[in-house]
Amino acid sequence: MRTGGQLVVDALVAHDVTTAFGVPGESYLAVLDALVDTDINYVICRQEGGAAYAAESWGRLTGTPGICMVTRGPGATNASVGIHAAMENSMPMVVLIGQVATQEQGREAFQEIDYRRFLGPITKWATQVDNVDDLAEALTMGFKVAVSGRPGPVAIALPEDVLRCTTEVTDVSPLLVERATPTPQEIDTIIAELEKAERPVIIAGGGRWTEQARVDLTHFAEANDIPVVTAFRFHDLVDNHSDQFVGEAGVAMLQAVKDTIHNADVVLGLGIRFGEMTTAAWTLIDLEEPTQRVVHVHPDRTQLSRIYPTEIGVLGDPSVTIGLMRDRVVDALERRSVWRHERHNAYVDAAVAPPQPGDLDMGIVMQWLQENLPDDVIITAGAGNFSIWPNKLFRYGPQARLLAPQNGTMGYGLPAAIAAKAAHPERTVVCFAGDGDLQMTGQELGSACQAGIEPIVLVLDNEMYGTIRAHQERNYPERESGTKIINPDFVALGLAYGIHSELVNRTDQFPAAFERAMASSTGALLHLKVPVEMLTPWMSIDDARASGRS
Repeated sequence: MRTGGQLVVDALVAHDVTTAFGVPGESYLAVLDALVDTDINYVICRQEGGAAYAAESWGRLTGTPGICMVTRGPGATNASVGIHAAMENSMPMVVLIGQVATQEQGREAFQEIDYRRFLGPITKWATQVDNVDDLAEALTMGFKVAVSGRPGPVAIALPEDVLRCTTEVTDVSPLLVERATPTPQEIDTIIAELEKAERPVIIAGGGRWTEQARVDLTHFAEANDIPVVTAFRFHDLVDNHSDQFVGEAGVAMLQAVKDTIHNADVVLGLGIRFGEMTTAAWTLIDLEEPTQRVVHVHPDRTQLSRIYPTEIGVLGDPSVTIGLMRDRVVDALERRSVWRHERHNAYVDAAVAPPQPGDLDMGIVMQWLQENLPDDVIITAGAGNFSIWPNKLFRYGPQARLLAPQNGTMGYGLPAAIAAKAAHPERTVVCFAGDGDLQMTGQELGSACQAGIEPIVLVLDNEMYGTIRAHQERNYPERESGTKIINPDFVALGLAYGIHSELVNRTDQFPAAFERAMASSTGALLHLKVPVEMLTPWMSIDDARASGRS
């Protein structure tokens, strides 16, 4: 006989879960009690949004479902921001939610929410288990749904009385997860379409990419001289140092990247959804009569031809598909070489920051990091104009990883760094955060400290919500409203959490400060005072105002 709480934890063990993230709550005490008898590392977070971000990042980094445990009501609503990130990023995640007892439901009991209705639109599956004998089946199915097809979050509500009840249900057995595999004829069709192309481009993104698939993508692109664009914040799917890499399609997309997609004659979408960010709000490919022939490979059949009419739609896992394509060589190499060479050079010329005003030039800082960070560095970032630096002006080698949110959510970077360091304590993890961005989840510094996790956090402080200020100046010049921030002393904040912390005011101070951060046994926080007048590496406040007046 086991309690429901013990069965939940046994299911985690059966699915090889080693780490979970959460905030404790009285609604799932039976689960917390059962954790005591396992080796699962339960990383206690300070707010459920941070726990959900960390779980999403774990799924992105490892390919296995990130586990988030939260209590009912406000615990689940706080976690919803990270659940939405997992859905938008197509990353596997299992959220276990304590729920009010079954006999209390329907009375607007304390912190009661119908999670099927609340989380249904932003999950692959939201369910509630009202009988302890059904727990094993629900948990097994939840793990399978999270990783099958297009990966995503699953939410399982667990009433507290169900967790206390006992059952004789047999042990949980993980289900086989299939990967959609194209037929040989479908692979031949994709290759034939690329052979006809003079200006092809591959756009790669989405979930279910293995380490081997990243290698395979670079190999195939190089063997066939085809340029590769990565979808928004999926830079690390291909070796950015390869001559085949021609940029990232996302927010603040470089004009050179837009031109590559717009002027291509064949677009192979590999694992992507042809989302708003990746297509510059669906302007780069005509929605009704594309000038490009669109070939779309995706593990979820409902995504095929959902946005654009396609020449070829293939139900295929991106890792499996590129593995089958890896050693195929497309004819007519020479005519594509000129196109690839032109697009690569255009990207390289565009992805350069001009000298920045003020004493701290992030362009020089990024170049130093590019030359000095380990090859297997893991970089994390949230949302804001500061993220342009790691998103547009850093190149990710074959061993490097980037964890960043497709849904543009602030506060993601620090919890992501905690998850990355928990998964790979031996690797260097660097979090880029803005001053506004960090204060969304800055309390998770305490989580890192308690768990003995030591990321390096770079806080780029320009004393404003820079992205909103940029939009504001372009639409309402010289009418700033609601975007200035009065910040705390970030160095004092870091020190309060027991983390090595320094203020960096000048470019020449950065190398030594970062080396001290690398040597620190506590992790580090470097407070970088960046020029207030620069909204992006290429646009000042005056530039934005001028565009707003024109």
